[in-house]
Amino acid sequence: MEILITGSHGLIGAALCASLAGSGHAVTRLVRRPPSKSDELNWDAVGSGSATRSGEFDVVFHLAGENIAAGRWTPARKKHIYESRVKSTLRLAGKLAGLPRQPEVFVVASAVGYYGDRGEEILDETSSPGQGFLAEVCRAWEKAAEPAAEKGIRVVHARFGMILDKNSGALGKMLPPFRLGAGGRIGSGSQYMSWIALEDAVRALAFVMENKSVKGPVNVTSPNPVTNREFTMTLGRVLHRPAVFALPAFAVRLAFGEMADALLLASERAVPKKLTDSGFQFLYPWLEPALRKILK
Repeated sequence: MEILITGSHGLIGAALCASLAGSGHAVTRLVRRPPSKSDELNWDAVGSGSATRSGEFDVVFHLAGENIAAGRWTPARKKHIYESRVKSTLRLAGKLAGLPRQPEVFVVASAVGYYGDRGEEILDETSSPGQGFLAEVCRAWEKAAEPAAEKGIRVVHARFGMILDKNSGALGKMLPPFRLGAGGRIGSGSQYMSWIALEDAVRALAFVMENKSVKGPVNVTSPNPVTNREFTMTLGRVLHRPAVFALPAFAVRLAFGEMADALLLASERAVPKKLTDSGFQFLYPWLEPALRKILK
């Protein structure tokens, strides 16, 4: 299939591009700068008729967006986070809706932040949205894809949990202190973490691409979320290091501001009901085997 991908240099995008190309698909990277490679296409070329492949895509993955954990959430940064997701999705959805030959499926990144801080409540794709900045961003992000859905394009909102990869993302940042024996729970440690191995996340995206019955929101998470306390103890055990240096909630808030409550202290116990009901098989449904594989 002909596949177009935004965010192709990000953690998920890079892995997805490699996986799809390795499976024999023709992958084109949608970039904002002038294209420098044969597999690249500029945003402005989509739907313009100026590129021979601009209207020939079977699948579009929209994974681009500002890194929400790259710095404190100042008003300017929050605006940039919001616009990088919502405006780009609205723009791309509009372009796809206007193509003479529309793609079969439009897979748009979202996040389990949609549900907000929900304690021990088990959250699936039918659960209501939560409160807070991230929930607001996710609601608007998903709504921005409506122009494509209104034209009959199958739209999937991939609500990602924490992607586990040893070289980047949250796990990559956690590894140095844990390897020094200075890791531990954050706050009370009772908050749930919805996680997924990068390999399973990529496989899940390919699965929803290929399965025409799957549409709407899809939780891209392991079926077994864990508390922060469980996560940190398991990581310490896999690394053969103690994990006893707890970071109090007030210290987290002092260091990270508003972002602390949304990303580090919020509890989101999301489960991938739509994936499992559709027959998706996880390679790493449990945390400890996943970490041992990733960190070997």
